[in-house]
Amino acid sequence: MSDKDLYRPEGIDDAFSHPEPEARTAEGEAPAETRATPSGSSQRAPRATGPDAATPDARGTARSGEAGAPQLPSLGLQGTLRWVWRQVTSMRVALMLLMLLAVAAVPGSVLPQRPQDPAAVLTYLQDNPRTGEWLDRLGFFDVYASVWFSAIYILLFVSLVGCILPRTKAHLQAVRNRPPRTPRRFDRFPAKAETTSTATPDEVVEAAAAHLRGRFRWLPTFRVDVSTEPADVARGLPERRTVAAERGYLRETGNLVFHLSLLGLLVSVATGQLLHFRGQAIITEGRGFANAVVDYDTFESGSLFSPSSLVPFSMTLDSFDAEFAMDQVAFAQSRDFTANVTVRNPDGSSQEEQIKVNHPIVAGGAKIYLQGNGYAPEITIHDAEGQVAFAGRVPFLPEDTMYTSRGVVKVPDTSPGLDQIGLVGYFLPTAEVTEDGARSIFPQPANPLLVLEVYRGDLGLDDGLPQNVYRLNTDTLTASVDEAGDRVQLLVAPGETVDLPDGLGTLTFADGPVARYVALDMRHDPALVWILVFALGALGGLAVSLFTPRRRVWLRAWSEEGPDGEASAPRTVVTVAGLARGDDAGLQGEVDRVVESLPGTEQATDLPAPPERPTRTPGASASRPTGPARADRPRKADR
Repeated sequence: MSDKDLYRPEGIDDAFSHPEPEARTAEGEAPAETRATPSGSSQRAPRATGPDAATPDARGTARSGEAGAPQLPSLGLQGTLRWVWRQVTSMRVALMLLMLLAVAAVPGSVLPQRPQDPAAVLTYLQDNPRTGEWLDRLGFFDVYASVWFSAIYILLFVSLVGCILPRTKAHLQAVRNRPPRTPRRFDRFPAKAETTSTATPDEVVEAAAAHLRGRFRWLPTFRVDVSTEPADVARGLPERRTVAAERGYLRETGNLVFHLSLLGLLVSVATGQLLHFRGQAIITEGRGFANAVVDYDTFESGSLFSPSSLVPFSMTLDSFDAEFAMDQVAFAQSRDFTANVTVRNPDGSSQEEQIKVNHPIVAGGAKIYLQGNGYAPEITIHDAEGQVAFAGRVPFLPEDTMYTSRGVVKVPDTSPGLDQIGLVGYFLPTAEVTEDGARSIFPQPANPLLVLEVYRGDLGLDDGLPQNVYRLNTDTLTASVDEAGDRVQLLVAPGETVDLPDGLGTLTFADGPVARYVALDMRHDPALVWILVFALGALGGLAVSLFTPRRRVWLRAWSEEGPDGEASAPRTVVTVAGLARGDDAGLQGEVDRVVESLPGTEQATDLPAPPERPTRTPGASASRPTGPARADRPRKADR
């Protein structure tokens, strides 16, 4: 392909073809490589092509591809950075990151997490050594603090910021702008009306502007501009008064409020995760609790939380009251739970408080919730040598409405040379023993009874792995059985002492009322109030963005003589048109309401429909008709 076959527009230098530098010519002398074109302009003469022309020149620069082929310019560092920024701040990428964030949070709900349950993580690593090792390296056991989850979170944050800032700037500029001028023709708009009035054009315009602004001057419904179009003698048009009104700025405002609230939610959640703490503690009647990390049964906190920030208050459970229904319809159903506590503040003052279900108290900046309750019978165990191996209250966890409670007693501190002891069983508040077994028939402790099975061996507490205090691992233990090979069950009532099987020692169930316990949940999150504020802001902004119509309304009024000439008084002709962004079923109603608000008007009439577009016949001229092309869309010049 030679240069003469290439298309070169006249007057346009093909900068991408990298032309050869021209030899300097004497002043007033035309270059030898140019020739005249029919239009009178000079054009570069085609250069010879072929093997000789395609060889590298003496400077060592070689051309890739065919001579004269266009070469795309490189973006450069600045252009590349601009392209990356535009991609990150696009709505498509923001939605993708939001979906990716939701997907990345799934492993945190499927796999055990080290901050919440380290024992479960160790168990998973033992059961799945190969898979668990790789999952641990990739941070799947602490998802919300992993590098990849934080990267998605930060990218979403940057994308929202980069999307909000330019839109906010553009919206502020649009808010300062005035409504668009009144178009010349109204017949192409989807909503329109025409009427006449006995009032003057000034009165009509004033009434229309007042109606469009609304009753609240500080929050107008429409932004209104009133102007005057001078008379056009050449076209026979009189002086006309116009009104241009626009509403819907709050639509974009609501959209920005939604995005800003979403951004605030991200910041609030991140702040809460960094500074929060949550702990659970079990307190029995008459016992106390100090607000320190070592006094919690379970405790989790954010990465920026400092244990020294805990307020050093203490609390004592004075009593626990539980009420249950006695009627036949709702027998044994819970009616009320009340924990009577005494809170001692760091300054030495104290006050009595009541904690109920869904009615927490606030102490030390944390909310304290009543999470659960149950019974904690006091048990004392002596080993085979008569030494006290265990003594204390053991919480039993309720499993049904009758408070049939399951519990575990672990006795590792036996005398040297003796097996460790493990007991697992049930506490029955109101026991009923039959040939089929024992069960509880009422939640209150009317006839308490312990039903326990006994195990001996190694409890596994010396392995260094944390264990659940409410579960007994019997894999390394031996169950005590009777002569028939059945497991031994101990039935112990308050005040009784029974011998443990296999000569393991004795067990004593303390006499007197069975102590109750409460499970308290203490939470502190400084971002909860802000999360609520931004969530309501996002909801309100979304509602405003969805339900605020974007409309423009124009009105034109002028005076003309009546139909009878001088015999009748002059009348005011009023035309109104409306335009909406997108489909708006209420646009015509808006136009009709404007007409109804005008003084001295007759019944509104729609403007006549524009003539249909003529059909083309074979052989007819292809010239474009002079009439309107479409009646439902204004031309660019009329917008």
